[in-house]
Amino acid sequence: MRKIAFLFPGQGSQHVGMGRGFIDGYEEARKIFRQARNVLGFDLELLCNHGPEEELKKTTNAQPALLTVNWVLTRILREKGIEPTVVAGHSLGEYSAVLGAEVVDYPAALRLVRRRAQFMEEASGAIDGEMAAVIGLPREVVLSICQKIKGVEAVNFNSPSQVVIAGEKKAVEIASKKLKQEGAKKVIPLLVSGPFHTSFMRRAALKFSQELDKISFSDPCCKVLTNAFARYALSAEEIKKALRMQMDHPVLWEDSMRKLLTDGIDLFIEVGPGKVLRGLLQRIDRRALTLGMKNPEDLERIEDYCS
Repeated sequence: MRKIAFLFPGQGSQHVGMGRGFIDGYEEARKIFRQARNVLGFDLELLCNHGPEEELKKTTNAQPALLTVNWVLTRILREKGIEPTVVAGHSLGEYSAVLGAEVVDYPAALRLVRRRAQFMEEASGAIDGEMAAVIGLPREVVLSICQKIKGVEAVNFNSPSQVVIAGEKKAVEIASKKLKQEGAKKVIPLLVSGPFHTSFMRRAALKFSQELDKISFSDPCCKVLTNAFARYALSAEEIKKALRMQMDHPVLWEDSMRKLLTDGIDLFIEVGPGKVLRGLLQRIDRRALTLGMKNPEDLERIEDYCS
């Protein structure tokens, strides 16, 4: 029996037209987008399909949009009889993982993600913040430099050659300069609205924790590998704890993928737009078999492998 991981991308993977090849003509997608309209009060399908891009990129729109497209793709895989052994999502993608593990239903997940986005945007408005991807330095070096500069933190440990830093814009710029001096190949500013996964999100995380308390979680139908701990959550309470931690703590993505590789996962499917997670995994282990869902032909390849 195949051991399959569903990997869900997070904010930054969104683009106008994402998932359209799967959504067009799929009645279940119509139903899901009608649910989204009822929860959000606007036509999310129109925004996903036609933009404008600037509106889709806004945190409060991008997060519900990605959750929704990821969920449509998850439903399509399941209708084909393809079930995950484990699910994991990068940052925002963790909510798609929790949804895919049947811990909450789609309307509840959508409400949570919308509130999460609102709290993060509010917190971002209180600080001139920035995030940047550091390419080509080990995490130990990045951590060491960030610890010496007030206002910047290492927040996403994505692969052996990529660590994301975040914090106050000026502090990130100072850290970027020092990281380049230490040998970083590149330091690339990210197009996000704030310093996510840092202590600057602490107030937002406290507010969001109250929202989590309002939602009833079920135990997952499969293993959920969490960002904050890089270990499996097997109960509703463990998952809720991980989501409380996630907003203002680092994403341990490399550690999470190494655990899946050690545990013998045969196939990694990026269930969402883009190929960011497949690219990161290839940098961690080039032997890992990764497939995406950019178009229906990709689904045929997944079916062939799983049959």
